[in-house]
Parts: sequence; C-alpha cells; structure tokens
Amino acid sequence: MGVIFDSCIWVALGAGQLSHESVIAASGEAPVYASAVSLGELRFGVESCVDAGERARRSAYVRQVERRPVLDVSRHTAVAFGVLSAAVRSAGRSPRPRYNDLWIAAQAIEHGYALLTINDKDFADLPGLRLLRPR
Repeated sequence: MGVIFDSCIWVALGAGQLSHESVIAASGEAPVYASAVSLGELRFGVESCVDAGERARRSAYVRQVERRPVLDVSRHTAVAFGVLSAAVRSAGRSPRPRYNDLWIAAQAIEHGYALLTINDKDFADLPGLRLLRPR
C-alpha cells in the first residue's frame, strides 16, 4: 500500500514547519506519492511569490517533489471525485472550496492508498478514504 501526501504536507516540509521524522513515522515503509494536483498547488505558490530569493527556494523544492512518483488524474479518479463531491453535498456542505482536496482524496481512494494530511477536517467523512496524520 502507498501513501499520498496532501499538499499541506509538502508545504509544511518545505517550510521546515514539519519534521521529516514525523512524516516518516506516520507513513512507515509505504511508498510515497505526490498528486499532480499538489504539484499544481505548489507551482502556484512559486509563481505567486514576489521575493526572488524565496521564489528560487520554492522552485528548487518543487523540483525535488517532482522527482517523487506522481499520480496523474485519470477517468477513475474522476469517478471517485464525483462520488466524493456528491457525498459532501449530501452532507449539507459545498464541495466547491474543497475541489483540490477532493481530487487528491479521489486519487487516494482510486489507488487504495492512505492520505497523509495535517488538515483532517478538510477530509472528514469522505467514504472510502483512509487518513494518516503526522505525530
């Protein structure tokens, strides 16, 4: 079984706000994957940065993340995304502000992987999703 890192994990690791040891302890021996959706979010962070030094640091970090195995969005991901979005809506919440999270969760479900996140509430009550949290 593998583990997909939520975008917040990549951001926290890159900013030094989360220790590598806590992430390793949470994910264990499982292979780690990045989502193509997370890569888009990380690239947005690079492109939005006005400080040249910080922009270069972020860009170098994104290149490191891109060396990980990356999961692309497929038609099976789209089916899982539709199911999750409908579940969120039927629970009385809007799926719109959570679209990227739902795409990443859909990838985890599609592949049978766990999702490592520090934002548990973003993924609460999603059917079929197994969450992990760094300690």
